[in-house]
Amino acid sequence: MSKRFAFPFGRGRRGAQRAFEPSLSGPAGEPSQWQDTRQLEPAWRNRNTASRRWALAGALLGLLLALLLFAPASWLARGLASASNGHLLITDTRGSIWNGSGLLVLTGGEGSRDASVLPGRISWSMAVQGWGLALRARQACCINGELQLRLSPGWGRFEIAVASHADWLARWPSAWLAGLGTPWNTLQLGGSVRMSARDFRLEWVQGRWRQFGQLDLDLLNVSSRVSTLAPLGSYRFSVLGGSAGQGQDGISQLRLSTLDGALILNGQGSFGLGKPRFTLEATAAPGREAALNNLLNIIGRRQGARSVFSIG
Repeated sequence: MSKRFAFPFGRGRRGAQRAFEPSLSGPAGEPSQWQDTRQLEPAWRNRNTASRRWALAGALLGLLLALLLFAPASWLARGLASASNGHLLITDTRGSIWNGSGLLVLTGGEGSRDASVLPGRISWSMAVQGWGLALRARQACCINGELQLRLSPGWGRFEIAVASHADWLARWPSAWLAGLGTPWNTLQLGGSVRMSARDFRLEWVQGRWRQFGQLDLDLLNVSSRVSTLAPLGSYRFSVLGGSAGQGQDGISQLRLSTLDGALILNGQGSFGLGKPRFTLEATAAPGREAALNNLLNIIGRRQGARSVFSIG
């Protein structure tokens, strides 16, 4: 006598098969582990893409740092040429922007054939200092010890400040000025030029330079090939900015005075917005009129005993 067994999950073998098939959904329609695994795949891909992006960013940052660390000295030379409109150049550069050397050259600017080079090489070192850079320059012929500059970049601005110095900063032969072209190449000056500064700094903002403090250029024991009298005298040319100049914001005041000598020079003007303006008056010291008469005719327009020259 045979007995029949009823399948509790359905009729026949088809019902049993359905009973033992894995379910793709859990209780109350919740996602199964199989569904969770499939959903993890896009997240894994996103993490992998992000990792590749971070690796690429790290490689680019490393390349940038390598370029900065080993940047050639010619980069600094290009920056100086651009800032001076091609009048002050560094040629025959060696080393990097952090430790390099070169030759300082004065020129008449783009297209000019006039150029003069200082004897001996100028060397420099640069290091990060706070939020800026500290630049130290040395030149046996012309710099008094060590010239220290602080370079401070900012958002839409750039500042160069000269560190305080006990006496003068630099000194070079007046003949170097012939590289600037006319009228210096005609005058062929002798003597020397000495530079000093007081709280001097330059700020580049809104596409122009703005000066603070005072810069003095002393022309000592000046002589010229256009005059038989030597020396002609010693003079001080001062550039005053900010509160020192007592002028408008962004405008530097220019002053020329005579320290001593047979040729007496006095001048004043301004430089900043628009074209520079400068008026020079030249006279001869008592008893030197005959010796300086021809030179006074060359300097400017004669007004009796005076010779007047104007720019702007």
